[in-house]
Amino acid sequence: MKTWLKVVAVILLFYVHLAGMLGDVPRLHILNETIRALYFHVPMWFGMCALFLVSVYHSVIYLRNPTVDTDRKAVEYANVGLVFGILGMLTGMLWANYAWGSPWHGDPKQNGAAIALLVYMAYFVLRGSLENQEQKARLSAVYNIFAFAAMIPLIFIIPRMTSSMHPGSGGNPGFNMYDLDNRMRLIFYPAVIAWILVGVWIASQRIRYRKIQDQLSDLEYEKSI
Repeated sequence: MKTWLKVVAVILLFYVHLAGMLGDVPRLHILNETIRALYFHVPMWFGMCALFLVSVYHSVIYLRNPTVDTDRKAVEYANVGLVFGILGMLTGMLWANYAWGSPWHGDPKQNGAAIALLVYMAYFVLRGSLENQEQKARLSAVYNIFAFAAMIPLIFIIPRMTSSMHPGSGGNPGFNMYDLDNRMRLIFYPAVIAWILVGVWIASQRIRYRKIQDQLSDLEYEKSI
């Protein structure tokens, strides 16, 4: 990841936290100050989707041209994407506790997101259950494509077709249709960019770390023989 992108990510993140906590927000019934969670909860999901998309892209590339580097990228982008998904779930539960009266309301969007995260957790269980590196990489690449294909309807399609309290689902309008005013847009969109950049930054660092680990393992193996 380029240095200037890292600088942009840090500046945007600092701005989002400062303006997100101190800036004015619409005074809405029930939500009140909790609407500030929008700057963290929703961008986390944007970041998760972006990271999973990059991961599945590398899985497709691996199936076409198998390389250790491509498999490594697919795994680490999925790894960080899963962390972002968990953070998005936790921030959503915190928001729901104030807006709906309980952290878990059994909302279709919540249930779909939880199932999607479990599907991705199974991806890592699958990788951990196989010893052969080539078999592990190939099977997990296929499963990664399936996991991404399952996530789309679970999060974006099914909740829109059922009764839901979540904005943008079950016939409810999304925030941008009735209360995401220009003051919030000036913070929300930079927040989306910032969290995606941070996710890519973390993934790139993990990829470098895994590459060094693999090189050290190869050296130890060569010494042992």
